[in-house]
Amino acid sequence: MDLGDFAYVVETDKGFDEAAVSVLKSAEQKGWSVFQIYDLKERLAAKGFKQEPLKIIEICSAKHANNFLNKNKLISLCIPCKINVIQENGKVRIIGMKPSLLARFFPEVSEEETMEAERDIKDIVDNAR
Repeated sequence: MDLGDFAYVVETDKGFDEAAVSVLKSAEQKGWSVFQIYDLKERLAAKGFKQEPLKIIEICSAKHANNFLNKNKLISLCIPCKINVIQENGKVRIIGMKPSLLARFFPEVSEEETMEAERDIKDIVDNAR
């Protein structure tokens, strides 16, 4: 499996913090809720580890979540959706996990349903770029 099979990745010219804020704004503009933001660099530094900037932003679409959960409650293991902002070697990338993976693990969810959610994720990432 290649990275492109499960993640949508774009590089941005924005700084790390600006890119993270752009993801929040883009998600809200698309009508998705922001649930939580994890600053991995900060959390690991508190334990004595050094990492480059990395934020995990959890977002959710009530419409998609409700639809998927009505098909199988175990899909809750895969939600909320995550968009990561990563800085490595001076480059900032915005990465969203592709919801189309759900159809591979949960046959009761159609690929068409997951692709609708995936289009939203790609739009959020692209608009944050």
